Amino acid sequence: MSEFRLQIDGMHCGACVRRVSQALESTPGLVVNEVRVGGARLSSNREPAPVDLAIAAIAKAGYTAHLEL
Repeated sequence: MSEFRLQIDGMHCGACVRRVSQALESTPGLVVNEVRVGGARLSSNREPAPVDLAIAAIAKAGYTAHLEL
C-alpha cells in the first residue's frame, strides 16, 4: 500500500475537516488515514496512487490541495 500526504489550503476548523474527510472517503481507491487542519494522509493499493483523484475531490469540496514532497 502506498501512502502520500497532501497539503490542503483553506481548512480552518472542524467543519472543514469533516467536509474534506467526506469528500475523500467517497473517492474509490483511497484509504483516509488522517485529515487535520492543513493536511491529509492517505493510502492506496493502486499504483500509481490516485493523487489526482484526491486533489479533485478536495477541489470539489471547495479547497485546494497539492502533494507534499
